[in-house]
Amino acid sequence: MFIHKHPYEPFLFKGVEKLIVGTLPPPRFSTGNLKQGDVDFCYGSRDGQLWPILNRIFDLNLKFETTEEAILQRKTFLQQNKIGICDIVHSAERKKIDATDLGMQNVMLRELLDYLDKYATVKTLLFTGGNSKNGPEYFFRRHLKKYNLKLELINDKVPRIHEFVHPISKKSIQTVSLIAPSGSANRAVGSLLAYKKAKQKHPEYNTIDFRVEQYREFF
Repeated sequence: MFIHKHPYEPFLFKGVEKLIVGTLPPPRFSTGNLKQGDVDFCYGSRDGQLWPILNRIFDLNLKFETTEEAILQRKTFLQQNKIGICDIVHSAERKKIDATDLGMQNVMLRELLDYLDKYATVKTLLFTGGNSKNGPEYFFRRHLKKYNLKLELINDKVPRIHEFVHPISKKSIQTVSLIAPSGSANRAVGSLLAYKKAKQKHPEYNTIDFRVEQYREFF
């Protein structure tokens, strides 16, 4: 059984207003066996789409390489835009060493509400995936249940928007369930009516274009 522990501490700082919330990076980030083109930072997989999406939205001219400069570029962008990262999974067990959320067993969650208490300026959680099993929203709902809290629906259209009241600060915090920035979610994107309509009008339109349009509104 492979123990898959998150390799990065939450990236949080004074004044942070939005948090990106995912699960775990691919196992190679925990074992240190990075591939050429990986960035040794949150969402740094060369196969991932979050940073390419943000690169397009903000015209960042990011480097996609295993260097300190590439890490610093991402940290600087996040701080300048008051965006933090706090994935909800601390660790999990895997029978098969892969990056699938469904493959996680005996999952240990981070105490996200504690972080939200410490960083009370956070207004929005940006889930990198919806409420499917072992996704970030799924685990966050489980986390809230421990405190007898639940998400209240605000908008049922994709991306779905909810809110909850923090039990200590009594502040309302909004959650947005974005389409996951991974290739495995492309089939889900392709099934959406909005994507089909855009593709019909513009044949060159693709799943990355769809995510760019969706993410731009919330980042």
